[in-house]
Amino acid sequence: MVTKQYSGAPEDADLTRADSLAREIFSDIANKWAFLIIELLADRTLRFSELRNEIEGISHKMLTQNLRMLERYGLVERTVYPTVPPRVEYTLTAAGQALHEIVSGMCDWTHRYLAHIETSRQAFDA
Repeated sequence: MVTKQYSGAPEDADLTRADSLAREIFSDIANKWAFLIIELLADRTLRFSELRNEIEGISHKMLTQNLRMLERYGLVERTVYPTVPPRVEYTLTAAGQALHEIVSGMCDWTHRYLAHIETSRQAFDA
């Protein structure tokens, strides 16, 4: 996996630049699966199978990829217990909890404007 390295330069945080580290991070975490995982882990620690059962339509592969990405970015902590079979649990880190506040706001916005958006979509498509 090729990724831009943080240099401390202002352009690292400039979302308008194609080579921005911030844009790369934003692109990775701003997806429906990551948002749903963050929303579910906000209140409790969950096992992989519990997450998969809670998120309708997510594949095993997609859940694995998103959990790994969130762990790589320090948003999710993965704990493996030495049992047979191994028990693995996922929980949000402090950074993940901070991101959850934003994700939760987006969820609230979606609920508030869902009818408006659907009406607008139907008018546009007509």
